[in-house]
Amino acid sequence: MLNENKAGNSLVFECETGNYHTFCPISCVSWLYQKIEDSFFLVIGTKTCGYFLQNALGVMIFAEPRYAMAELEESDISAQLNDYKELKRLCLQIKQDRNPSVIVWIGTCTTEIIKMDLEGMAPILESEIGIPIVVARANGLDYAFTQGEDTVLAAMVGHCASSSPSPNAPLLASSVQGSELPPSQSKELLTVGLAEAQEQKEEKRLVLFGSLPSTIANQLEFELKRQGIKVAGWLPSARYADLPALGEDVYVCGINPFLSRTATTLMRRRKCKLISAPFPIGPDGTRAWIEKICSAFGVVPTGLDEREKMIWENLKESIEFIKGKSVFFMGDNLLEISLARFLIRCGMIVYEIGIPYMDKRFQAGELALLEKTCLEMKVPCPRIVEKPDNYYQIQRIKELQPDLVITGMAHANPLEARGITTKWSVEFTFAQIHGFTNAKDILELVTRPLRRNKNLENSINLLSALPTS
Repeated sequence: MLNENKAGNSLVFECETGNYHTFCPISCVSWLYQKIEDSFFLVIGTKTCGYFLQNALGVMIFAEPRYAMAELEESDISAQLNDYKELKRLCLQIKQDRNPSVIVWIGTCTTEIIKMDLEGMAPILESEIGIPIVVARANGLDYAFTQGEDTVLAAMVGHCASSSPSPNAPLLASSVQGSELPPSQSKELLTVGLAEAQEQKEEKRLVLFGSLPSTIANQLEFELKRQGIKVAGWLPSARYADLPALGEDVYVCGINPFLSRTATTLMRRRKCKLISAPFPIGPDGTRAWIEKICSAFGVVPTGLDEREKMIWENLKESIEFIKGKSVFFMGDNLLEISLARFLIRCGMIVYEIGIPYMDKRFQAGELALLEKTCLEMKVPCPRIVEKPDNYYQIQRIKELQPDLVITGMAHANPLEARGITTKWSVEFTFAQIHGFTNAKDILELVTRPLRRNKNLENSINLLSALPTS
C-alpha cells in the first residue's frame, strides 16, 4: 500500500510485486571459502550450478580453490542412486585430498525440489568420516544473493560451543577441600572462588558476526579496543576450531544488513543478546555502530568526534564532486539502506531506495540513523520500495533522470543504452566498505562512472572545438 509522505520528514515504505533479479545465493562460496581457511565447500546441484560458479568465481590460476560441485544426474533425481553412498564417496575423497577441518554442504534448488534429506545424512556421515559437516540450503528461493552467507552462518551457529563459567572455581574448591587449612579459612576461600566464578559467568562478551577480510576485521577490533571493549570472537572465524562460544552471557552484533536469519538463530537458539546497531559502513555508520556497542557494555565512548571529523576531512574532494547529484537504487544486495544513508550524509539526493527484502527489526538501528541523517541534512526522506517492480522503476527513472542508478548487472547495459549512468551494486558487495578508513572506497565506486562521463563530455567538447579541415 502506498503511504503518503507530504511532509517528507518520515520514512515511507512501499511494497510492489516485482520478481527478484539477483544472482543465485550459492555465490557466497566465492568469499566464504577464502574467509574460513580450513574449510571445504561442496555445492550439491546440477550442471547449471557448476556453470554459474565457474563464471561467478572466475578462473583461479595461481591457487586451487577449496570448493567443488556434486553434480546431480538423472539417476540421482529419479532416486536410482543412493544419495548417502554418493555423498560419502565424495566426502572421503575430499578428506583424502584436502583433509579440511569442516565440510560445508551447500544445498541448491534441485535438492529442495527432490527433497534430499541433507540434514538427516550429515550427522551420520560426520561420525563415520570424523569431519564436522555443516548443512546450508543457500538456494535461489532467497531474496538476494548475499543471503547465501546468512544461511551458512545461521547453520554454523549450531556448531559453536556453549559458553560456560571459568573452570577455575571448581579447581579452587577441590584444592581447598583437599587442604589442611582450618574450616573457617577453607570456607572463606571456597566462597571467594565461587564468587569469582559467578562474576566471570556474568561478564559480558562480544561476538561479531559477518564475513570480512582479516584486515578489515582487525581494523574494527582496533576501534573497539580503543574504547576498552575486547572482541571475544567472530562468526565465521578464520579457522573452524576458533568458532566463538555462545550463550546467555554473549552480546552479538552484525556488520552487514543481510544477516537477519543469523541474528534470529543466535537469539532464539543460543539465547544471545543482539545489539541492534546501524552497520559500520561510512564514518557516520561506523561511529554509530561503536556507540551502540559501547552503550550495551556501559562504556562512555571517547575520541569518536575527532576520529569521524578527520575521516570526513579526508573525503572532502570526493564529497564536493558528488554533492547535489542524485542517485536511484534499484535493489539487489540488501546494502541499499546503509549506502543511501551514507550518500545522503555526503550531500547526494536519493530519489528511491529499492530493496529486495526489508527486515525492519534487524535494520531498526540503520533505519533510525537514516531518518536522523535526513533530518540533519534537511532533505526529504527517500521512499523505500520493497520487492520493486523493475518496469515501474524504469518509468520512474525516466521521469526523475537521476545522475546515477545503482543496479544489478542484469539492468546495467539496457539502462546505459538509454543514456542512464549506472553502477553495479555487486561491486559494493565485494569491495572493502566497512569501518572508518574504507569510506573512500565507497566514494570511489560512486564517483568513477560520474567522472568517466565528465571526462567523455570534456573530450567531446574539445573535439567539437577543433577546426575542421
